[in-house]
Amino acid sequence: MSYSVSTDSIGKIQLNEKNTVRSVLQNVAIILSVWRGTVPMDRSIGLSGEVLHKPVPVAQSMLCSDVKDTVEKYEPRCEVVNVSVTEDGGILKPSVEVNIIE
Repeated sequence: MSYSVSTDSIGKIQLNEKNTVRSVLQNVAIILSVWRGTVPMDRSIGLSGEVLHKPVPVAQSMLCSDVKDTVEKYEPRCEVVNVSVTEDGGILKPSVEVNIIE
């Protein structure tokens, strides 16, 4: 089954989530919502800030690639099916479609 996750999907964070699907989707939403270097205890989690100040088409392409690599690295319980990046008032918003691996 395929699930769509975006930065708007994060909602309330449930620590130690027992439901595998909710846990994976929550982790993916967190990955999409943070910049690399800003997470205490693991500064490597998150998306690269290299996309900042790039032309929008270049930044969208770079962000798609980074989202796929980062999600697959930090949430091995899912497989990335599709990544899209939309622009909203100059803000790039990534969303990802994933399959849960069980």
